[in-house]
Amino acid sequence: MKLPYRGTGWMYDLPSSNKPLPLQQTISNLDPPPNHIDQNYIELPRSLLRARGVGLVAGGLALALSAAVITHSLIFDFFIIGKVNPSDSVILIAMLFGGSFLFTPFIRLELNLPRDEPIRFNRHRRKVYFYQFRLDRLRPFSRNNWGVKPVAYDWEDLTAEVYRFYAPLGYGGYKEEVRISVRKPGTEQVIDRLFFTDNIETGKQFWDIARLFMHEGAEALPKFVHSPWDWNDGTYSNPFDQRAPKVQWPVEMDLESRTAPSPGDHR
Repeated sequence: MKLPYRGTGWMYDLPSSNKPLPLQQTISNLDPPPNHIDQNYIELPRSLLRARGVGLVAGGLALALSAAVITHSLIFDFFIIGKVNPSDSVILIAMLFGGSFLFTPFIRLELNLPRDEPIRFNRHRRKVYFYQFRLDRLRPFSRNNWGVKPVAYDWEDLTAEVYRFYAPLGYGGYKEEVRISVRKPGTEQVIDRLFFTDNIETGKQFWDIARLFMHEGAEALPKFVHSPWDWNDGTYSNPFDQRAPKVQWPVEMDLESRTAPSPGDHR
């Protein structure tokens, strides 16, 4: 699939993955810090949701309210007035289906999104592994277009892009994001674009950490002030986070992303 070279709201690119990072940059205060660091790979956390539960509660209430209003209108027409206008019924039912398509993606995202969507940067394999959650708001009831679909790409084919755009429907006006675009090897054709962070400053720090690790290894990274967080087994203050699906990498990709290639292995 071919994507636009730059998405809507693009502002600028962060430094190239092939450009070394100056050592004087300070990234030790990062919160949250990397999930894991060793000689082979570094794992960075990410999540599409800042406050899990808001979409579930708001979307559920909106659907319930819509259904209650429509049901009340139909019952009132039938039992009180004694006649149901077919055209009114069609409009009310259409409104219910429209509300379902509008609010179901928010509910489904809250229920299905993992506690973390980590990214693993493997220095020896020169590959990056994304625990990627895919969603399609235009097909909220689809099975194939929703769910965790981990992918791996070559480090040299990645570009970190900064975006600023208007997000309606309760997202709070203008949003800023950092995304990672993936080029088809040897070309400038973008074949995938993945969410990285919902904050430009955090995105810059994460990208600096990844570049420093991929160029110079774990020894070049600072000692992080904050301790790593266990996203699978941590105790959450938000009950919706506590009940979210855990991260479970596919066995083969889990092993590959954590290890260096053996002699004769070109992956």
